[in-house]
Amino acid sequence: MVAIIQYNAGNVQSVQYALQRLGVESIVTDDEALIRSAEKVIFPGVGHAAPAMKYLRERELDQLINSLKQPVLGICLGLQLMCNHSEEGDTVCLGIFNEQVRLFHSTDLKVPQIGWNNIYDFRSPLFHSLTENDFVYSVHSYYASLGNETIAKTDYILPYSAALQKDNFYAVQFHPEKSGPVGETILKNFIKLS
Repeated sequence: MVAIIQYNAGNVQSVQYALQRLGVESIVTDDEALIRSAEKVIFPGVGHAAPAMKYLRERELDQLINSLKQPVLGICLGLQLMCNHSEEGDTVCLGIFNEQVRLFHSTDLKVPQIGWNNIYDFRSPLFHSLTENDFVYSVHSYYASLGNETIAKTDYILPYSAALQKDNFYAVQFHPEKSGPVGETILKNFIKLS
């Protein structure tokens, strides 16, 4: 069973539908016991960092997420909230990854980044059987810098972390649930993690 964390952010149902397409049973919940007992946990999200973190703290989900021992996958806003701090609303985040989340600045390219982008420099079983420069779908205005926990990279305005990992915590800035066969492979690889 995969627990998908329900909180004050969108895009939760599309992740559940993606898992259904793979034949994977999941539940959308904010119940501590259900989340702790799940084999895997997914922390997705689309929205604003500040109200999302406020919601997590009010329900003590911030402490719960940090204490999880099974594989956890953050998606989009989930990745950003797993970092130390976000410029969006000057928000102190969960601090799982030692990275700062910053706003894209460009006079040439549109912000937010919306569309397909290639990922490369894979350093995790999350990307098993993928090809360097495979394309994934992204929608975001903020990014996590490159660092020691970067396990895949991409470029938009500048190089940044397409994915991060620390211990049992994994996160991707893009949307695997909207990334066709490449995204399905990433979700399958996550489900296979021990």
